[in-house]
Amino acid sequence: MRKIFLALALTGSAWATPAQWTNAIDAFTQADALHAPARDAVLFIGSSSIVKWQSLVQDFPGLATINRGFGGSELADSVFYLDRIAIPYHPRVVVLYAGENDLNAGKSPETVAADFAEFCAKLHVALPTTRLVYIGIKPSPSRWKIHEKMQRANALIAALCAKDKRRTFLDVWQPMLDPQGQPRPELFVADMLHMKPAGYAIWTPLLTPLLQQ
Repeated sequence: MRKIFLALALTGSAWATPAQWTNAIDAFTQADALHAPARDAVLFIGSSSIVKWQSLVQDFPGLATINRGFGGSELADSVFYLDRIAIPYHPRVVVLYAGENDLNAGKSPETVAADFAEFCAKLHVALPTTRLVYIGIKPSPSRWKIHEKMQRANALIAALCAKDKRRTFLDVWQPMLDPQGQPRPELFVADMLHMKPAGYAIWTPLLTPLLQQ
């Protein structure tokens, strides 16, 4: 299994589509030039679930946080841009949410896990003491048709996290389901993909103790 992940990781970034994110990444660089973010902060990166976390500062009082999510991105995009959206900040913790868009675009759970392995390898080489918290793929109602792929990707990534004490897998799947095992629509806006504050209210207490370690 490890050999398979390593082989896939070598080609994971081939899925990246960096050109479409140039403006977003350049905007981060420009913002940093005006106001340099604090070192040793908690860095949030990933797709739209990170971008739209507008209550981030209020949800984690007393913690320095940086939001460098870019909506619509896939995990391979975060791998590609890691040198610009993470490494320069020397964060104490990186919180990553990515992979859901990848599966919806047709990638396999194994490819998503391979991209995660590549992300970890790149991060750990550059910042060997930085911890990584991966927020597991959420059960979005609009994508429930691929829920088995989502669960498979979560399981593979959780297994990779378990191999290194610097990594933590945060399961948000079960807390976002109703007693019948279905996604809770009241946690989502009209598109049934992006979350209301109620969704983030589930994530926050689960994540808080992991950021205070």
